[in-house]
Amino acid sequence: MGMTIYSCALALALTLSSPWWLWRLATSERYRAGLRGRLGGVPAELAKAVEGHKTIWLHAVSVGELMAAERLIAELQKTLPGWVIAVSTTTATGQKLAKERLQGSPVFYMPVDFAYSMRRYLRVLQPKLVVLMESELWPRMLTECERSGVPVVVVNARISDRSFPRYLRLRWFWGPLLEKVTLFLAQGDESAERLQKIGVDLHRIRVVGNLKYDRPPEQRSELVEALRTRLPVESELIVCGSTLEGEETEILEAWVRLMSTGHRGVLLIAPRHPERFAAVMRLVGPGVIRASEWLRSPKPLDLADVMVLDTIGNLAAVYQIANVAFIGGSLVPKGGHNPLEAARYGVPVIMGPSYENFREMVEGLKAVEGIYIVENGNLTLALHQAMTRGRAVGRRAREFFDAQSGATERSVGALKDLLEKARVL
Repeated sequence: MGMTIYSCALALALTLSSPWWLWRLATSERYRAGLRGRLGGVPAELAKAVEGHKTIWLHAVSVGELMAAERLIAELQKTLPGWVIAVSTTTATGQKLAKERLQGSPVFYMPVDFAYSMRRYLRVLQPKLVVLMESELWPRMLTECERSGVPVVVVNARISDRSFPRYLRLRWFWGPLLEKVTLFLAQGDESAERLQKIGVDLHRIRVVGNLKYDRPPEQRSELVEALRTRLPVESELIVCGSTLEGEETEILEAWVRLMSTGHRGVLLIAPRHPERFAAVMRLVGPGVIRASEWLRSPKPLDLADVMVLDTIGNLAAVYQIANVAFIGGSLVPKGGHNPLEAARYGVPVIMGPSYENFREMVEGLKAVEGIYIVENGNLTLALHQAMTRGRAVGRRAREFFDAQSGATERSVGALKDLLEKARVL
């Protein structure tokens, strides 16, 4: 009954929103990309790539989940030679990054969560295992995997502060669906406890740690090398990563105040969503430097310059040379983004008060005094503190990061054990 209600609700939602979708399809290439595959048409190249091979279907919704899964995929390929790890994403940015970084894996768009589309993909892929990253629980997908006898594992599993109350309210719906998941590999004890509270049996939960602590360091990029040699000698580089609407104005105001008090630096703003690049550049105003254009003919930067990072996949590398990092999505009530990309390099990290999406991670950093949290909306003060005495904070953050490693090895071991029990190895 629950699945009937879900399928009808999904169909109704798509029908009612169809004028908006048709408009987006007509005006944006991003929405047309992979449309046939999303609607259930399995790409021929995907079918060819998996033919004759044992396959694992791994789904990572977007860039963050994909980057967390990158090393896991590499280790699975080493552990299971001859197997194919087929990777689906939901967003265009995730699709682009997956194709760039996962040369040994076929990449495709996640189909709409209807029975006919899921059955087609399961019929072609014939996966021995489905791996879902973090909190990607699709009801129809779980149902069709159970019907096909395909085990499902949620890796790097977490339940955010925002979604936890919804799971509790809809436990009547989610309870039976969660029973279809073979194993949850949780990021930490809090996530494990929340999974139990929403109806997951303890024997199907294993705490293995957070894969994001195991990501390999970013290789030097062309942009990083250009910045290294063209930043003013006496300046600092302040990187504001994954910013959302409403944050850039506050950042720029804090930046102007800092420059008026004698600080010297270059500000780099990396909007979270590519469709906002142009809007952020207009907000900065005359003199803004667009990273993609600057990189074609890099010129020395001046003190107080502001650059907008309008490329995909360079932010993590840029953190290597940052003197201070602000992590976006945290000044506005959006739950924040991953602070570890900067913390791993010993960079003093600043976040706003909204960090519930990464609460376990941030609370761990706070416990060792390895992060600055903006208080009373005073971003200027937090930036000043990080710029003047943040070195020790950055060092403690890096030590915390180094102490958390090992989740990838434990996750691969758990997946291999499951495949052995299923007698498919």
